[in-house]
Amino acid sequence: VEAGIGCLLFDYRNFGESDGTQRQHVDPWMQIEDYRNAISFAETLSEVDVNRIGVWGISYSGGHALIVGALDSRVRCIVSNIPVVDGYMNLRIGHGEARYRQLHKLLLENRRARFKNPDEQSAIPMAVPDPFTTMSHWPYPTVYEGFMKLKATVAPRHEHWSTMESTELCDAYTVFPYVRRIVNTPTIMLVAEQDDLTMWDLEMDAFNAITTPKKKLVVLDETSHMSLYGNVSKIEVAARETIPWLQEHLVSYQGTSLEAV
Repeated sequence: VEAGIGCLLFDYRNFGESDGTQRQHVDPWMQIEDYRNAISFAETLSEVDVNRIGVWGISYSGGHALIVGALDSRVRCIVSNIPVVDGYMNLRIGHGEARYRQLHKLLLENRRARFKNPDEQSAIPMAVPDPFTTMSHWPYPTVYEGFMKLKATVAPRHEHWSTMESTELCDAYTVFPYVRRIVNTPTIMLVAEQDDLTMWDLEMDAFNAITTPKKKLVVLDETSHMSLYGNVSKIEVAARETIPWLQEHLVSYQGTSLEAV
């Protein structure tokens, strides 16, 4: 906002202050639809220049921003921070081969249970202190520590679990069929040098697959995935890289941007 960019923040369905009956259910395609509906809402605001709308996302939303930018012609600028680009590889590498097979067995059992009872809603922790004794979606203690700190400070509504089906949907998630469609939309991607959660090398592959020449890659030195959620100094570094890009492609045309976290 201080850089001259209007910012619309929203909670996805099933989360925070948004409604949705299956709470904590993460369907990436529903969230992508929420992004596009937010754009439609922004278009109704008198202060918004409908020809200068951008999207911003971090982590899972960072992947969504790439897909929305690829699919929605109203998007004139994309900012993707430490994005999830391949859910299967994230889960497989993160859990390790043996543990991933155990996770897949749980997902299959849950699918059979949902077939018998559509109201079945098994929960899985987002992360846990000890991922070797308790199965979780993201097997990283730093994720648990980071989100517990956020819950105690700035995000009291946060609930640290999701539906088992959410993990199954993440396992099928990929941005790669879509990033090749980004042919003329300015795109900046921020990658954390020490990101072993969404995997910096996978993010590099996704960046290289973006076809537009109007793209920029920023590698944040000595930065981990979770530090961009809770370390103010790291967030400021990322902002300093992002703001000039938004000013170049949106502010000079009195545009606006959308944000989802």
